[in-house]
Amino acid sequence: QVQLVESGGGLVQPGGSLRLSCAASGRTFSSYAMGWFRQAPGKEREFVAAFNRWSASITYYADSVKGRFTISRDNAKNTVYLQMNSLKPEDTAVYYCAAGAIGGRGIYDYNYWGLGTQVTVSS
Repeated sequence: QVQLVESGGGLVQPGGSLRLSCAASGRTFSSYAMGWFRQAPGKEREFVAAFNRWSASITYYADSVKGRFTISRDNAKNTVYLQMNSLKPEDTAVYYCAAGAIGGRGIYDYNYWGLGTQVTVSS
């Protein structure tokens, strides 16, 4: 069992930056694939970024955030981060951290989810 708690969301102007954190507790954090997803009002939850299940040096990004967002992890702190730069109004969503044995871009590849943190990009 893994518990995930996101933090770091808020209101930011277009072009600004935020860093989201996901603190994990429970079973061995380093053995899980970790990812970030987001869900905007009226839309389905979508993939944002994730680590490769077998190599933390390999990362995946949605085309819409590539070059602007960076996923990272600190296994000593049991924490995953999402650095978001050059934010756009279309990045507005609730951002969720996820952990799973498989990982990848699919929602169903993850077994555990946090409650999410709201990110609003607006002037």
